[in-house]
Amino acid sequence: MTGWKFAYQANGWGQFGGAAPGVTSIGDLSYRSFGDLEQALTEIARAGFEGVEMFDGNLLDTSPVDLAILLAVTGLTLTAVYLGGNFIYDDVLPDELDRIARAADRAGELGALHLVVGGGARRRQGTAPDDIQRLGAALDKVGDIAAARGMSCVYHPSHLSMIETTDQIDAVLQATRVGLCPDTGDLAAAGNDPVTVITRNAGRIGYVHLKGVRHKPFSFTPLDQGDLELAPVLDALRRANYAGWMCVELDLWNAPEEGAHLNAAWLRRMLGPQVLPNRSVATEDGGD
Repeated sequence: MTGWKFAYQANGWGQFGGAAPGVTSIGDLSYRSFGDLEQALTEIARAGFEGVEMFDGNLLDTSPVDLAILLAVTGLTLTAVYLGGNFIYDDVLPDELDRIARAADRAGELGALHLVVGGGARRRQGTAPDDIQRLGAALDKVGDIAAARGMSCVYHPSHLSMIETTDQIDAVLQATRVGLCPDTGDLAAAGNDPVTVITRNAGRIGYVHLKGVRHKPFSFTPLDQGDLELAPVLDALRRANYAGWMCVELDLWNAPEEGAHLNAAWLRRMLGPQVLPNRSVATEDGGD
């Protein structure tokens, strides 16, 4: 038995980006998905997923009481909150860490399990010799913030960020104590083999993003579409003895509810119907 449970990222409902105040105030630069969060969580639960991941901006924008009720009504676990930072600029790092601590406070109140962290900044002139060490040290500080609130911290290498390649992933993991969140779509988009990354870092994996990708024209896709064969990824995770949560992500897909059901159907075909049982979700009047 793998022990795997499956969550879904709420960022598929609507466009997403950063908070506008962050242009002049780095402490306000959070991610946000500009969709209906209640609709997203309801449709994620109806597709059969047991957990949800969301952006830090959506977490902080929503009343904690309202969000707790929504999680209870849908029966979803808040598995993770995704956030990011520049992390390599000493003078703004305290503001970034303060923002992360505020999100972590809210996440901890709601029982979140992980902080998933992207970054750091990609300098226009190229990565400086000590940037990876700076990033690693900052990630350790984020890890301490998470641990103090009962969560783990995992680093998420992202396509078009400072850490993309297998060698860069190796280097940042040597520079930090936090775990790794391999994202199959981002890894493949950057030219990596996700199986290789998982195999090389089997002991550091603390959380996983499952995502399909199409290279030409570029798009992220449902798990059974695109150019990335994901069955070998599941095999690699088994060999790595990974037994935690996995989060399916399908951002910027024009039919998010359909995408959630397509992804759920693929997981049931690959792993059996028991991994995502059909679930009923209560409505405001108490019905299904």
